[in-house]
Amino acid sequence: MQVQLTNRQQHILWATVRHYIATAEPVGSKALIEEFDLGVSSATIRNVMGVLEKSGLLYQPHTSAGRIPSDSGYRTYVDQLITPSFRDGTRTEALTKEVEAALQQLRPWEDWSLEALLQGAAQILATLSGCITLITMPQPTTAQLRHLQLVQIEPGTVMLIVVTDGYETHSKVMDLFTASSETKPDPEVIDHELQIVSNFLNSHLRGRSLLELAKLDWSELDQEFQRYGEFLKNSIAELTRRTLAPTATQIMVRGVGEVLRQPEFSQLQQVQTIIHLLEEEQEQLWRLICEEPETKEIGKSRVTIRIGAENPLEPIRGCTLISSTYRRGSVPVGSVGVLGPTRLDYESAIAVVAAAADYLSEAFS
Repeated sequence: MQVQLTNRQQHILWATVRHYIATAEPVGSKALIEEFDLGVSSATIRNVMGVLEKSGLLYQPHTSAGRIPSDSGYRTYVDQLITPSFRDGTRTEALTKEVEAALQQLRPWEDWSLEALLQGAAQILATLSGCITLITMPQPTTAQLRHLQLVQIEPGTVMLIVVTDGYETHSKVMDLFTASSETKPDPEVIDHELQIVSNFLNSHLRGRSLLELAKLDWSELDQEFQRYGEFLKNSIAELTRRTLAPTATQIMVRGVGEVLRQPEFSQLQQVQTIIHLLEEEQEQLWRLICEEPETKEIGKSRVTIRIGAENPLEPIRGCTLISSTYRRGSVPVGSVGVLGPTRLDYESAIAVVAAAADYLSEAFS
């Protein structure tokens, strides 16, 4: 649930988060007075910080300390305060250009192995973000139609057989007529029509992806073949869902050493659980970062941000995971993400992930 804050409360929360991100030290009113021009007294800042603590956005790690952001505080910061009126837009834009320039220095991807391209991109992201970088290997290329055949296996029951460019065969059986159909043509007529339709579709559709076929307007078939339109639409759609169902792939991991030197990872047990997840439980992590993004839109990419307890995987509930998908055309084929402490430079991390996703999408398209 979004917390409604006054302008003053927003500015003081923003300043508190920025100071804590930079120092990793609990924040007091004196530090905010010295670093930010908030235009209010130290007593007013203390009062506002008290209100923010009661709202669950800040907390004190111990009684005599200053305050630090909670997961909810970071969420409010991301959702409400990363806006042109608060963030340094010039700095974010400069970082985006730096990421783009660094990625462009990679050798032309057409002349380089796919794995080498992703490894290079992962290393650049880890260096620029200071986080663990995660890039999934892409899903297999969207299957393309090599051959299609419609076969009547018994009166009124038709099998659609599709052979893809990888010589994989897929089939789907459906009843051509509903129980309420008043007239059912002679099976020999159906056989003849099925062959004509098969020939027509092969000549016009060979080489197209199954995803394209699923989106075709089958109502454009000649009038005498309209009875096959709904059958083809449903059959192709199901075959496409089947062939495009994502399967876990290898995750490129870079930057572990750098991020584990952060004070949040000083406990050996916590480090071990994260390392175990990265090395032994990659499929769980893959499923998490390959979910369709839904949280924040930056440029052409949509970026998902999971903060602390929002992460369903226990080893990273003290971390922030920022991810986005990269695409081949309109089809998601893989994901890129960064994993770090919740005390993260969110503007920079979001910009890095979005720029990398856009670069990889351009390369794969």
